Amino acid sequence: MSERKDFLRTIVEEDLKSGKYEEIVTRFPPEPNGFPHIGHAKSIVINFGIARDYNGHCNLRMDDTNPSKEDIKYVEALKDAVEWLGFDWGNSVHFTSDYFPKIYDYAVELIKMDKAYVDSLPEEEMREYRGTLKEAGKRSKFYKRTVEENLDLFERMKKGEFKDGEHVLRAKIDMSATNMKMRDPLLYRIKHSHHFRAGDAWSIYPMYDFAHCLSDYIEGVSHSICTLEFENNRDVYNWVLDTLGLKPKRPYQHEFARLGINYTVMSKRKLLEIVQSKQVSGWDDPRMPTIAGYRRRGYTPESILNFCDQIGIAKANSMVDVAQLEFCIRDDLNTKVPRVLCVLDPLKVTIENYEGSEELDASYFPDDIDKKGSRKLPFSREIYIERDDFMEQAPKAYFRLTPEQPVRLKHAYIIKCKEIIKDASGAIVEIKAEYYPDSKSGSDTSGVKVKSAIQWVSFADAKPIEVRLYDRLFSDEAPEGIEDINADSLRVVKNALIEPSVLADKPDERFQFERQGYFYADPIDYTDEKPVFNKIVGLKNSWAKKTKVVEVASKPEVKKAQIDGEVVPMSDAQKILFAKYTDKLGLNSEVANTLARDEKLSSFYGEALSVFSIPVGLANIVANDVARELKEKQLDELKFNASQIAGLVKMIDDKTISSKIAKQVFEEMVKSGENPTKIVEDKGLVQISDPSKISPIIDEVIAKNPDNVAKFRAGNTKLIGFFVGQVLKATGGKANPKVVNELVSKKLKG
Repeated sequence: MSERKDFLRTIVEEDLKSGKYEEIVTRFPPEPNGFPHIGHAKSIVINFGIARDYNGHCNLRMDDTNPSKEDIKYVEALKDAVEWLGFDWGNSVHFTSDYFPKIYDYAVELIKMDKAYVDSLPEEEMREYRGTLKEAGKRSKFYKRTVEENLDLFERMKKGEFKDGEHVLRAKIDMSATNMKMRDPLLYRIKHSHHFRAGDAWSIYPMYDFAHCLSDYIEGVSHSICTLEFENNRDVYNWVLDTLGLKPKRPYQHEFARLGINYTVMSKRKLLEIVQSKQVSGWDDPRMPTIAGYRRRGYTPESILNFCDQIGIAKANSMVDVAQLEFCIRDDLNTKVPRVLCVLDPLKVTIENYEGSEELDASYFPDDIDKKGSRKLPFSREIYIERDDFMEQAPKAYFRLTPEQPVRLKHAYIIKCKEIIKDASGAIVEIKAEYYPDSKSGSDTSGVKVKSAIQWVSFADAKPIEVRLYDRLFSDEAPEGIEDINADSLRVVKNALIEPSVLADKPDERFQFERQGYFYADPIDYTDEKPVFNKIVGLKNSWAKKTKVVEVASKPEVKKAQIDGEVVPMSDAQKILFAKYTDKLGLNSEVANTLARDEKLSSFYGEALSVFSIPVGLANIVANDVARELKEKQLDELKFNASQIAGLVKMIDDKTISSKIAKQVFEEMVKSGENPTKIVEDKGLVQISDPSKISPIIDEVIAKNPDNVAKFRAGNTKLIGFFVGQVLKATGGKANPKVVNELVSKKLKG
């Protein structure tokens, strides 16, 4: 166990020391409605890791209480993720549906105790009855139903006698509670949907707050560890268990901050959208932030575990740089994988003064004398080098092959250019070269000075492979979804050439292609007839240059945000705000939590909301973009104000501009304080939604890419993302992504 104690382990140790529990039992309880992503990896590591560290047990439990969205394929994906990360859930997977009869019995018990009732108010009226932050709610007229009436109605709900939404079962708690979650929360709702495990046996399904705590209790869980968004749900958790008298070894809930990573979408709903729109090949597409995606790309379990360890366990939500995750995989592979030679864009070189052929001794780990392993590299008169390793007119800092500058062939000889062969269009097709016979690597006596060594492969012996060059799926630091997909996130190289040892011996599935990056033999598409390699990550952070950030060559300093001991919960005022944001304004829990806990942000949000009532849109920009500016500034130091932000969101809401363009406008507002309407008008950034204006652009993109059109119509439907990206690129991001998607799909199928 790590010597570093996070606040959760501090709680566990205190509970063991006091005798509160004899055994530590945790659980990982995902809903099987999508593939687990990198955020789930953190939860897996915490729950299974704590159980392991204290000789306990962690249950893998599927929270399958919403049959309309769940599927067995997602169950298998969740099992695969936990197993791949190296954790063991024991003899069987648990399902909340296993406990449906017992949970139903507990609901009946609450009714008999007069602690629950069947409510028949319409949903809208029920919402109104909950009251406001300043005013207590009021009870439904159905609250006065007798125990007998409630038992009868609840049983008939179970038998399927009523329509969806006609009745619900609610707890009787406190309609004036400060925590609005406690204002008679729902326990059961009617849902006539086929369940992938229970079939059609049930017409009612328990709500999360009711099923979760009872499932924990039934399984003997000691510590129910959740993300921070469930902090206010803890009161309901405790009420259910205490009211039913489920003591003494009952579980208690503890919360930690969920994982947020820039350039990454963590919403399963949005990821499902991306999959269904065929922007990617599936949940396991190597660009997806799912565990299956990282696994297929070539990430190792060790790199994910190390990443989770580095970011620590914190209480406050924060954003982690995706470069830290990329650093972890580089760091893990650097000492593990063999170095080999591969040329992605071949340029033929004929060494005119070399005759015959030979095999050169080459270590797989040339920079590590302690690592063993080598192969024979065939060398001959005709070789291929990387096309950009030769320049006819090179800048001063270019150290590779030029007409005047020699270069070393890695593991081989030094060569110099003698003649450049071009085709009729002026493109270079071949280099005639000479080598220095006494410059052989390891025994060089030539005296020729060179500043770099380049990769190469033998013309006669090189093997053709397909290489998939993956980049980040999203081009925006805080992506919204489909509209922020990076059009250049995948480039397929069909005719790359690799040294023969890779395909002959396969010393590993992962390799470092020298000077190119780390690559992985695709576990699905790779065949002996068609070898396919995925780029895992580059040798350095190529995005640092794009964002003008200089990457330090040594290990980055890892800021481990963590809190020791018990954490201060939300204040009453913050709970009131959180309840308002989630229950009244419909914000998701993470955004609501961010706003409620930060006085500056909540004040700014409230002012913006008073200008235009667009709750969700305003909340997202305030909790992300405005929050970033307020990290080091006070409200009065901002060049823009809440009214201007409201105006910006209004333009998004009425489709004047896209979310992508809004980010560009916001950056200009940060610099100049100019009104967003004027920025949009001056720069001509109005969103294009008129199909008659978008169609000609689509026609032009389609005409320029006949090969991809043919591939799409032959069945490669994932190419729709390529065409959408090209159209958005051609319009400078001004085209309405939804309209583009629909028109492109129609034209390609046409």
